[in-house]
Amino acid sequence: METKKLNAFQQGVIGVQFLFVAFGATVIVPLLVGLNPSVALFTAGIGTLLFHLVTKGKVPIYLGSSFAFIAPIIESTRLYGLPGTLSGLVAVAGVYFLMSLLIKWKGLRFIEKLFPPIVIGPVIILIGLSLAGTGVDMAKSNWILALCSLGTAVLVSLMARGIWKLIPIFCGIIVGYLIACIGFEVNMQPVWDAPWIGLPEFTTPSFSWQAILFMIPVAIAPVIEHIGDIYTVGEVTGKNYVKDPGLHRTMFGDGLACLFSGFVGGPPATTYAEVIGAISLTKISDPKIIRIAAISAIIFSVIGKISALLQSIPSAVLGGIMLLLFGTIACVGMQTLIKSQTNLGQTRNMIIVSLTLTIGIGGAILTFGSFSMSGIGLAALAGVLLNLLLPKEK
Repeated sequence: METKKLNAFQQGVIGVQFLFVAFGATVIVPLLVGLNPSVALFTAGIGTLLFHLVTKGKVPIYLGSSFAFIAPIIESTRLYGLPGTLSGLVAVAGVYFLMSLLIKWKGLRFIEKLFPPIVIGPVIILIGLSLAGTGVDMAKSNWILALCSLGTAVLVSLMARGIWKLIPIFCGIIVGYLIACIGFEVNMQPVWDAPWIGLPEFTTPSFSWQAILFMIPVAIAPVIEHIGDIYTVGEVTGKNYVKDPGLHRTMFGDGLACLFSGFVGGPPATTYAEVIGAISLTKISDPKIIRIAAISAIIFSVIGKISALLQSIPSAVLGGIMLLLFGTIACVGMQTLIKSQTNLGQTRNMIIVSLTLTIGIGGAILTFGSFSMSGIGLAALAGVLLNLLLPKEK
């Protein structure tokens, strides 16, 4: 169904649904690292709007708190304090800006050479599968709630008609939350205690060279993930966002979002695979809907009771939904390999895919002094190097 066929209310409901998809991760990251979750919601909303401004409103991408920075923020805060750490997070934007200039200078062929389908396909699969553990961890806190929300989303996706078919995730979260309220203990006291209106508690950075040097290498992983996400959303929507509006614009927009987040005390705002999964599931890819989700995040961040209510949603309810969405992303990666007619019977291709997946899923870590790289970033780097170094078969 095209967005222009939806009325304003329907568009708003779908937009809020997309926010709910990203809400769990957006709030969990600041809670884990000691930042304010309301600030994270605010910076995610503003960051997404900045991204859409830079990319001419063409790319249906939502930006939220990056998981790649959880451990570095915790360690940097211990070593240099929170204000110093925030200066390091501001500096992360410089990596995005530098990559944007490099792409603009060298052109699209440079990126296509580094990231052909044989590299991008496994990376997209990893984006989904590497997050699967997060979904399972959230779900296993209460499998009954997780399965209820997951089952509702699946049934609505398969059997519903009209507007209901477009909001399976929303339905799953509502059913799971209602069951949690009826059959399990949900702490509503923070909702009653929260004020109706209140600005988030912003924190400004304090310059620290040590924190900057500590944090900059961490940006390599989310930068590579950004490229994978742009290819992924292009595969989902059938459009080439790498060419239009251009990967240099999406990279610059992501950097601008990170810059703003660091200045006001939020975690780096980077592209979100969760929302791409929701786009794939609902077939709604109008960037306008994503902007509605961003505006909703800003509104929720300043309405204390709504923010508290959202935070009262049990993690198991969100985890059940994540199980479906992360698997959907992995399927998009497989579709990338199939559409490009990649021959996995060739030894070279098999080696690239195999090592990329095993390095990413296996938890390999590369360490040089205080610098370390792991997960999707290391796997993507391995895939790029293997593709460049291994001789092509005749």
